[in-house]
Amino acid sequence: MTMRTNSFLFLVILLGILPVSNTQASDSVLKNVVLYSPYTKIVVSPGESIDYSIDLINNGDEITNDNISLSGLPSNWKYDIKSGGWNIRQLAVLPNEKKTFSLTVNVPLKINRGSYNFFVLAGETKLPLSVIVSQQGTYQSEFTTDQPNMQGNSKSNFNFSVTLKNQTADQQLYALMADAPRGWNVVFKPNYKQATSAQIEANASQNIAVEITPAANVEAGSYKIPIRAVTKSTSAELTLEVAITGTFQMELTTPQGLLSSDITAGDTKRIELEIVNTGSSMLKDIQFTSRKPSDWEVSFEPSKIESLKAGATANVTAILKASSKALPGDYVVTIDAKTPEINANAQFRIAVKTPLVWGWMGALIIVITIGGVYYLFRKYGRR
Repeated sequence: MTMRTNSFLFLVILLGILPVSNTQASDSVLKNVVLYSPYTKIVVSPGESIDYSIDLINNGDEITNDNISLSGLPSNWKYDIKSGGWNIRQLAVLPNEKKTFSLTVNVPLKINRGSYNFFVLAGETKLPLSVIVSQQGTYQSEFTTDQPNMQGNSKSNFNFSVTLKNQTADQQLYALMADAPRGWNVVFKPNYKQATSAQIEANASQNIAVEITPAANVEAGSYKIPIRAVTKSTSAELTLEVAITGTFQMELTTPQGLLSSDITAGDTKRIELEIVNTGSSMLKDIQFTSRKPSDWEVSFEPSKIESLKAGATANVTAILKASSKALPGDYVVTIDAKTPEINANAQFRIAVKTPLVWGWMGALIIVITIGGVYYLFRKYGRR
């Protein structure tokens, strides 16, 4: 009885030990291979790339050669698994050693905000990872600049530096355009060379120099110049601003550009003048004066111009009266147009002619002299 009881107890103990021993062995096998990464939850923006460094640890007594893969990653996400510079699908590890491989995950640009979970697998071993997308993704292009406005006079060249960002998943060839006022010139220089287009890789950007030259007679003021980058699927726009400061320039001439005339001594001559505002600011209170020979008279109609816009032209008549005692010859009359900001002048060469009556009188004197000489020869010739 005692032997049977002892045998039964031994059998019970033996049967009880065996399951415990199998469970421990199973747990040991599961813990032989471990995947480890310190960054298991990362917050990123759309379009960013995540680089993981993952250790595959073999705690067992035999070499492991496990398949490396990902599970649960969205289908439009791209990834690479590399070790030793190679793309890998399996990794062998010696007993009680570890191997490190890298995982690069590219977050798409067009993606919803939220949390995305997936697993890295090495055989049956799983490493859970989580990516939190912090904002709503976009599929667009963008023009940016740190300095959207500049100031200078009408003779200045305005050089802007802008950045064109291709926030799409494809390479784009952008046509570069500008809507500038008439007479203005806009030049694009991607890679410091003048061009009308720029090619940019997906999720990349390029710096572009934009050179703006104002029209020759542009008025003072603020001007907006929209620039655009356009493809079949996307576009970007940026408005640049140029502030033109006033320049004061004026030209005094005649409609034909002729600065000479003639006049008879004592007579009056009307000369048409043309005043051109060649600057970029309005001219106000334009007054006229003259520098003339002694005993000459010069007046103007009108006597002054209240205002003249940039690029505009006004006509004034100068009325000259030559001295009655003026001898035949060339005389210089200088006419000045003055404003508080700028002066302009023109020199006219005036040729004075003898009055017609004096010409006839001279001719009469000659005739009388010839007649007198003839009479004297007839009367006293024989003597």
